[in-house]
Amino acid sequence: MLIRRIYSALRRRLDPIGYARSIGVTVGERCRFIDVTFSTEPYLVRIGNHVSATKTHFETHDGGVWVFRDENPAIDIVKPITVGNNVYFGYGCIVLPGVSIGNNVVVGAGSVVTRDIPSNSVSVGVPARVIKELSEYAETTLAAAHQTKHLSPAKKRHYFTKVYSSGEGEGHS
Repeated sequence: MLIRRIYSALRRRLDPIGYARSIGVTVGERCRFIDVTFSTEPYLVRIGNHVSATKTHFETHDGGVWVFRDENPAIDIVKPITVGNNVYFGYGCIVLPGVSIGNNVVVGAGSVVTRDIPSNSVSVGVPARVIKELSEYAETTLAAAHQTKHLSPAKKRHYFTKVYSSGEGEGHS
């Protein structure tokens, strides 16, 4: 049992997509998971293509029924979770049972997703709420972006040290 738990923990860290699929999660192509966890019904989670999640947890059951277990020992509330294509979950999100998230969605760090999120939107908070359309987010984000993703760590450090020591801070490279 201990060896199996160690193996699972290692696989979850070293091959997170393979691990998710091995426990029954449906995962599309070109996804990136970093320290993602699933509750006791991972087979009810469907994730589309090009989804990124860091320290995100997918919870398919309502544990609050615990308070009714003495009178109703078999009670369970379990619902599936569906995530569309091209979705980004910021660090530390929790997705609760029965939620559907559309395509082209950004979910802000620390958000708790308690209800459906429509396509082409940005959602943040506890509980998560839509705050803007994805097109609005793209406009402001692209205006503030730096074209540095292709740079080596040393060149990136040099670039940002120069930009932020000169007082510029915002803008394109």
